[in-house]
Amino acid sequence: MREISAAQSAVAQSEQVSKVLRNTYSLLAMTLIFSAITAGISMALGLGRGVGLISSLGAIALVWFVLPKTANSAAGIWVVFAFTGLLGLGLGPTLNAYLNLANGGAIITQALGGTAIVFFGLSAYVLTTRKDFSFMGGFLMIGLIVAIVGSLGAFVASLFGADISMFSLAISGMIVLLMSGFILYDTSRIIHGGETNYIMATVSLYLNIYNLFTALLHLLGAMNDD
Repeated sequence: MREISAAQSAVAQSEQVSKVLRNTYSLLAMTLIFSAITAGISMALGLGRGVGLISSLGAIALVWFVLPKTANSAAGIWVVFAFTGLLGLGLGPTLNAYLNLANGGAIITQALGGTAIVFFGLSAYVLTTRKDFSFMGGFLMIGLIVAIVGSLGAFVASLFGADISMFSLAISGMIVLLMSGFILYDTSRIIHGGETNYIMATVSLYLNIYNLFTALLHLLGAMNDD
């Protein structure tokens, strides 16, 4: 009887994981498309960096204060769309700045392609091997804190006229590595039952993709002397 119960429990858990994965990737695909649409609208309207900053801050407020209260209800889906839409609006001015460069379109395309390759490659690796990357959690969190503090320090230094170009590139390189690690970590958490809420899983993976793309954009722009 115990063996039958254990087998039934394993089947139920497998079905739950499959459901979370299916819902996560479906919602992730829709939010990425929606974010691309809002970024396109932002670019078409020529919104400035000030509006972009306000949109990004609004997105942060949603994910910090509103999403935790709605993640277990249907309202959480609308919050996720609002969150990703605002980030798309905030990204528009940056993309416009690159498009104004001689080879800006190629840089954006390369960053998109690189992001897709990294995300699909790492996700496929975890889903195929089913390795547990939960051990990376502490290391990734420390690295993220260092990157955030470093970025804030660089911003303050730039206000006083300091040349932070090389340091900024180092931070972008660090973010690429961190987001790659988070893709492994977050995907692993889903398939091993560490994350059972597909709304929260979607937000985590979306942020990994968003930050990976912006960091690659910065690095590629620098490599092209832009």
